Amino acid sequence: MFEVLWPMTRWQDDYKPEIDGLGGSDMTPHFVGRPSEVTDAQWADCDAIVGPPIPHEYMERLTKCRIYVKPAVGFDEIDLEAWGKMGIPVCNTPNYGTREVADHAMALMLTLTKSIAFHDEALREEPVKNWRPALNPFGQRMSDCTVGVVGLGRIGSAAALRLKAFDMDVVFYDPYKPNGSDISIGIRRADSLEELFGQCDIVTLHAPLNEGTRNLINADVLGASKKGIIVINTARGPIIDIDALHDKMKDGTVLAAGLDVLPDEPANMDKKLIKAWQAEEEWIRHRLIVTPHSAFFTPQSMRDIRGFSATTAAKYLRTGRLENCVNEEFLVNKR
Repeated sequence: MFEVLWPMTRWQDDYKPEIDGLGGSDMTPHFVGRPSEVTDAQWADCDAIVGPPIPHEYMERLTKCRIYVKPAVGFDEIDLEAWGKMGIPVCNTPNYGTREVADHAMALMLTLTKSIAFHDEALREEPVKNWRPALNPFGQRMSDCTVGVVGLGRIGSAAALRLKAFDMDVVFYDPYKPNGSDISIGIRRADSLEELFGQCDIVTLHAPLNEGTRNLINADVLGASKKGIIVINTARGPIIDIDALHDKMKDGTVLAAGLDVLPDEPANMDKKLIKAWQAEEEWIRHRLIVTPHSAFFTPQSMRDIRGFSATTAAKYLRTGRLENCVNEEFLVNKR
């Protein structure tokens, strides 16, 4: 019998996705609202933890725990080394929300290239005067566009397939993908970000956040862009130097941007890009679309993330099979 602890739950239901994900009577789930409400016995007796990161003081109480699963893709806020020194694998849950995030990238792209938000806002102000069918300030025939994908993982690949369905010329940059990745799905490869940005009408970002990707899209990369480029980010906010994006939008290098993620969330109103957008300064009107890190969310994706994270923990406890481990380099004397 295994004890699986959720020390920080937010769902007000019967936890059916988690229970189904555990998949058997050999797993006993424990659902607690916050870490401070978990008993000493629950910390000591649990074989697995599933949920958001817990404070360090509670980690010291985990005498039996053999795995920690975070029900999310990103893990940049987890102390991977600390868990590794305890011999506890940390796993993320990357197999949820793939389609949702790729769909959202397409939605932001289409909203801009078809001037949907522009027309909606203009018609709300003056329904008759602004009825201008032939006005499309960001208008592009999608099949005439070259679109770049930064990061060809699960979501980047899903986005690339959607872009191909629009008959777009798709090129990607990902130094970690082996040769032939482009051939397998019928797209092209760029050897540098500057090469990618220099040829693309649109670029969509799908890279993870780590020390190597923080401010990856900086002033140098944006400065090498094809004039009039549209930038889409549904990955992680700090991947883009948002001040550099402001400058390159203001000087006309970047035509427009669709951002589901920001370096600070909620938005830091002191950042000049956000300040100009919120104030509706004339130069940025209709050129920046912001959504609240909502690309991943549908009822189906929430069901998946809850069930898949439970399954990852249960599979390891039953079989020793470790999936999606993100701290393997730090694991010492794995439990």
